[in-house]
Amino acid sequence: MAHVTFGEKLVIGKVGEGRIAQWLMGKGYTVLPVYEQALHSGKGPVVFSSEQHLIAPDMIVYRGETVKWVEAKTKASFTWHRRSGTWCTGIDLRHYEDYVQLLGSSPWAIWILFLHTDSLGAKDTPRELIGKSPVGLFGNDLAVLSRHEHHRHKGWGSGGMVYWKYCVLRQLADLDHI
Repeated sequence: MAHVTFGEKLVIGKVGEGRIAQWLMGKGYTVLPVYEQALHSGKGPVVFSSEQHLIAPDMIVYRGETVKWVEAKTKASFTWHRRSGTWCTGIDLRHYEDYVQLLGSSPWAIWILFLHTDSLGAKDTPRELIGKSPVGLFGNDLAVLSRHEHHRHKGWGSGGMVYWKYCVLRQLADLDHI
């Protein structure tokens, strides 16, 4: 498997965010892409208050009276967690911790959505499971996810990662519908 540069990952992420935003609009949501406001700064969007500065989710969406924050993640595949024998996916721990803080002060729910595009599985997937990693759009409300963390790993990402089991996520759409 070839190494993917940060720039390539950024492009993949932006394409995925666009696909997720299009899917949300197809469901009747209006989308305010928060990340667009910070593109030229080299930093992600931030929510400022007098008490704190928190990393912001990628977009705000609304339909009627319903308003949500949405964090959109694009990943090739779920990771097979050998100890528990389950597919897992996750996000950067620092971002997650900021989202949990934001959840406590925001009037809106925060949803984390994962677009998984490849059934092969991560690079260390057991041979018998290659081609069986779930694909499509998955997600859940952070209020649910924060009560169902599967594990954390300090060795991945810039400051660690938090992971959830596949079964904690709702499949929102097949890959063909994103």
